[in-house]
Amino acid sequence: MGRRKKPINNTDIPQHKIEAIARCIMPDILAFYESEEGQREFAEWKKQREAEGQKGKAE
Repeated sequence: MGRRKKPINNTDIPQHKIEAIARCIMPDILAFYESEEGQREFAEWKKQREAEGQKGKAE
């Protein structure tokens, strides 16, 4: 059995409230990333991250 990482909560918001909000918005986040627009934006973000990584290695 794998151990779950303990969430880091550096706010005054109770952990159970953060988890409740996450459960509410997670379906929308998943739907966005499964959509064509979400796939396109994610691909653009990955390209940007790779370009920044290459730029950082060159310096």
